This record gives sequence, structure tokens and C-alpha cells, in this order.
Amino acid sequence: MTSTAPGTLTLRPLGLQGPGEAEVCGAVPGAQINGTQQTALRPLAGGPLAFGHCEAVWRSDGALERAVLERAILERAVLPLADLPDWAERRAPGQGRLAEALLERLSRPRSPLAGLSLDRPRIMGILNVTPDSFSDGGHRADPALAVRDGLAMLEQGADILDVGGESTRPGARPVTLDEERARVLPVVRALAEAGACVSIDTRHAAIMREAVAAGARIINDVTALGGDPDSLGAAAEAGVPVVLMHMQGDPQTMQQAPRYGHVALDIYDYLAARLEACAAAGIAAGQVVVDPGIGFGKTVTHNLQLLEQIALFQGLGCPVLLGASRKSFIGKLSRGEPAKARLPGSLAAVLFALQRGVQIIRVHDVAETRQAVDVWQAMTLAPSAFEAPDSAAPPLV
Repeated sequence: MTSTAPGTLTLRPLGLQGPGEAEVCGAVPGAQINGTQQTALRPLAGGPLAFGHCEAVWRSDGALERAVLERAILERAVLPLADLPDWAERRAPGQGRLAEALLERLSRPRSPLAGLSLDRPRIMGILNVTPDSFSDGGHRADPALAVRDGLAMLEQGADILDVGGESTRPGARPVTLDEERARVLPVVRALAEAGACVSIDTRHAAIMREAVAAGARIINDVTALGGDPDSLGAAAEAGVPVVLMHMQGDPQTMQQAPRYGHVALDIYDYLAARLEACAAAGIAAGQVVVDPGIGFGKTVTHNLQLLEQIALFQGLGCPVLLGASRKSFIGKLSRGEPAKARLPGSLAAVLFALQRGVQIIRVHDVAETRQAVDVWQAMTLAPSAFEAPDSAAPPLV
């Protein structure tokens, strides 16, 4: 079928495999098993996972409605990588080159983030210094306690400490800049002086500037630098990496009947537009992380769809962050457990997302997540069981 309708192409990697699986499948260029030509694989974002097929989705151009790009799906197909450019070109002239560009974005290694290489999953520890966060609000009213807990998270294996002074739980009300400033700056400064890689979780340009001056090395904004008219300029001036998260509405309204045409595709379009805004403001593409915003203006079904399709966001060419820790959807899928009893479900979401290429995991329970990630990575990198052991590398005992 050939289409000449104006539209947009997206690619979602499928059938992600670790090195051992790829070797067993013979999925290297020119490889054959029992005389059958095998599909060549590409690495996903330069990491340990590889893919040989994509789901190609061709959508009609649409209008911006309620901050969501709602576009009708015209065609979709699951294809080996070699067939994607021709399929896309038949949809509209020039789309074959776009397919090749998307494959390159999906495959290329991600740049280091604030000095941290992304050749392995990174753990961002959540350090809320708020009285009302949904899980740990009120625990760290004293900055000394927050610094103590942050240092403990580093010992437990956190790579980044995400310091936040304003709750963005559903229904939360905003705080004044003076209040947020007083909560976060002493903690950011002390942890940065201790050598931690600190992220400032804020949606206010003034706090971004002051936190970076105090030593923060990453800006994490739930409004994707869109909630404060000065945020794009502040982030560009700071010259540090930024995390762009999607949220439908604001904390007070986001869970009031959230609606999407196709949740993952709509959020992909939103984040692509925010990447363009960052580029126009002078923020380099290698300085941006994207976060689909689990739980921020999403139903349980939306969250599940985002997790299943999260590899799609690698097509933006940026690292992907997942923040699912202790979220309410876990209790809703289980037995209604309160936030602090959702560790097993949080770990299940982490491992599910890692198998789809997520590079950064934002969590409350650092030690437990570190162990789960380390074991997952060892299993993913394990050689085929039928290969002779490497005598130069003694087995783990």
C-alpha cells in the first residue's frame, strides 16, 4: 500500500536482546542458521541490548489540542531494519531518509551526563525536602537530615541525588520561591561539596539558577522547561544537562480525567517539540534527557502503555529516564498497598524498563534497586551457556 498523505513516522524497537541471545540467534550481518539468512541487529543507544525489527507507525498530521498532538494512525507495520527505509519512502517522498535518521538515533551511544557515562544504567536517588511529598514528605525538614540521607544513598549506590523542595504529587499546591529556596539550597550545597552529582528538581527558573550556582549539575523539570517563561533561558545559561518530563495539566488538575489519542505517540510528539525549543534556546541535544512522566496526568492504563512502549522514546536520540518508584498505579495493580509498601512493584517496573533500554532510574529505595540493576546487568551481559568459559576471566564464585 502506498500513501502520499502528509504524516509523521515513528519507530519503536522490538525484540530487544542481550549479547548472548544475539550470538545464539546468529544475528550478525551475513550470518546463517540452517541455511537461513538472519536479521542483522543494531545496538539500542549503544548499550548491551540490540534489536532487529521495529514497529513503524505512519500518522496523519494533526493539530495541537489540550497540549497533546493527537494524530490518527494511518498505517503500522513490524519490519526488519533493512526494509524500513523503502516502506517509509512509499508513505511519502523523503521518508526513507527519515527512517535512516531515526535508526541512527536509536542506535548511537548516548553522551555522558554530568560526567557520568551511560554505558550502564544509572540510579537517581529521590531526596525530597518537603513536608507533603506522597511517599516521604516531612522526613527531612531539617537540612542536616536530608544531607545525611543523601550521603547514605551515595553509599548505597546512587549515581545522582535529585533534591526537590516542592511536592508535585496529585493535588499538591505550589510553594513560594523563598520557601523552596530555603529547603533546597543548603542541601544542594552540602551534597555538592561532598562530591555528589546533584540534580535540582524544580520548575522555577530562579531556583534553577541558584541551585546550579550552589553546585547542582543537572536540572530536572516536571514541566519540561515550559512552566516558567524564564526556564529555557536559565537552563541554557547554566550549561548543565536538563531532564524534560511530560505532565498533562498541573499537579492540582493532572489526574482529573487525563485523555490522549495514543499516549506514547502523543508524549513522543510533545517531547520532540520541547527538544526543538531547547535547541532554539541554545541547549545542546547531548545535554537533554527525556522522561515520559509516569503518573503525571495518566491513568493506570496509560502508565502500562508507556512502560510497554518506552523504547519508542529512544528515537528522540536522548537518554530516557523512568520515575515509577512507589507510584500509585503499583498499588492499584496489586492489593492497594500504601506508598512505602510498593518496593517489589517498583523493582518490577525498573527491570521491565531496563529491558527496553531505559538509561536512568529515579527511585526512593536505592540499595534494593542497585542490587536488582546489578544482577539484571550481569544476566544481560552473560555469554551463551554453550560457549567455553574464558580462561582469562575466572568465574564469579
